[in-house]
Amino acid sequence: MKKLYKVMFSAILWVIPLLLMITVLEANAATQMPAFALKSVHDGKIVSSKSFKGKVLFVTFFATYCPPCVAEMESLVALQKDLAPAGFSVIGFSLDQGGPAKVSKFTKERGVNYPVLMGDLKTTRDFGGVYGIPTAFLVNKKGHVVKKYMGFVEHEVLEKDIKSLL
Repeated sequence: MKKLYKVMFSAILWVIPLLLMITVLEANAATQMPAFALKSVHDGKIVSSKSFKGKVLFVTFFATYCPPCVAEMESLVALQKDLAPAGFSVIGFSLDQGGPAKVSKFTKERGVNYPVLMGDLKTTRDFGGVYGIPTAFLVNKKGHVVKKYMGFVEHEVLEKDIKSLL
């Protein structure tokens, strides 16, 4: 009888966290994108989340010193160019400490054609915590975060996921 209780107790210890994880993942799929109003690295003007209403968004947190972030930029530039007419936009949140001038120069050298804003601690917290870079979020036209990406993501995967929402 003791063995049976041990087995049942062990199963419960595994099942409860699993159910909690599934619940969290489902809840994240319906999470409203946090509102933001941050400075553009290019002109210092405030860019608000409200200006992207009704668009599919790929929101990426990055830094200029991050090799996977830089590698992903080429793909994001192409996606912005190809899919913007259909109601899509990339938004980059720089987590660099060097300031907007450094990030602006860096993104201009790489032909970045999407808004790049200076991210802050509040924004990373509002998005549920950004613990590594690149970290990105796919947002549907209703403004709901439907997917979170941690690390570099292949162009084909991003394109497929984005097109499924357009």
